[in-house]
Amino acid sequence: MSLIDPPLQEIHDFLIAIAHQAGTMILAATPSTGASGSKKNSADLVTETDQAVEKMVSTSLKTKYPDYKFMGEETYKPNTPLTPSPTFICDPIDGTTNFIHGFPYVSISLGFAMNLRPMVGIVYNPFTSTLYSAIRGQGSFMTHPSSSAISPSLQESFRRRLPLRQPAPPLGGLSEALIAVEWGSDRSGPNFLTKTKTFRNLAASNTPSADDPSSSGEPPGSMAHSLRSLGSAALNLCAVAAGSLDLYWEAGCWAWDVAAGWVILEEAGGMMVDANPGGWTPRVDGRSYLAVRAVAGDEQQKGAEGTAGGQGKSGREMVEEFWGVVDGRFEYAL
Repeated sequence: MSLIDPPLQEIHDFLIAIAHQAGTMILAATPSTGASGSKKNSADLVTETDQAVEKMVSTSLKTKYPDYKFMGEETYKPNTPLTPSPTFICDPIDGTTNFIHGFPYVSISLGFAMNLRPMVGIVYNPFTSTLYSAIRGQGSFMTHPSSSAISPSLQESFRRRLPLRQPAPPLGGLSEALIAVEWGSDRSGPNFLTKTKTFRNLAASNTPSADDPSSSGEPPGSMAHSLRSLGSAALNLCAVAAGSLDLYWEAGCWAWDVAAGWVILEEAGGMMVDANPGGWTPRVDGRSYLAVRAVAGDEQQKGAEGTAGGQGKSGREMVEEFWGVVDGRFEYAL
């Protein structure tokens, strides 16, 4: 198997087959932390199903692609950063807390990276039979339903290119944005404070009342349309890629949470930068991310100046506006 020119289409198709198999396992499971329990605290959960799915995925990939590396959430060893080598990056159940509670915002996330860049991404929600997929340079797609029982010809009729609205509508600024954020499992310390203060800046009124004691001494906020905390980084990125969400700001998650969604987002015309201000070129395993959806005429936003097609803001301008309300700076160990 070539380490220089991996067969991306073959890898894409094989990952889809694995995702369907994982989905069957997830749907058949009775969610319980059982003997597995939590990793570091009561908000960082793992189930026996997480572990069983990852074992199936890693075994399947190592059998077919023995020369490629594997990074998975349940077998990751601290302080082992992603390398330029061809690497599969897996989150067996992204949204474990949702899975345990029966909230159907759950996915398996399967990415393939080389030279530290995501090249293939598969994200599958078995509860809604929704599949997101991308190969770098070939666009990204949503297939629904995506049951393996459906013939390929019929599957194609359910396959839609992302973003779902084309051309993508303008972005009018944070005050008109629907933004995904996540609380994460770290609920104290400087990083948590950065999150909560920034959440306030995004949500608070941009015209606080002078006689409102709760606004005393507080700067105006952005008064975003709303914030959403749905519990799956991979599906959040796919929602930004689809255009259902405008932005997604997150820190503390890992490469396996974002690798697949990253290429799906970029192939849909969106952009990924660092959650910390000034970080235009984030690492896949940098644990700090800001995703912005596509804007018509923005040409994937890279190096864009001014407004997108003369209407609204460019992706770059949205990033700079968002960074302007971030209060603090994230510092996470790999």
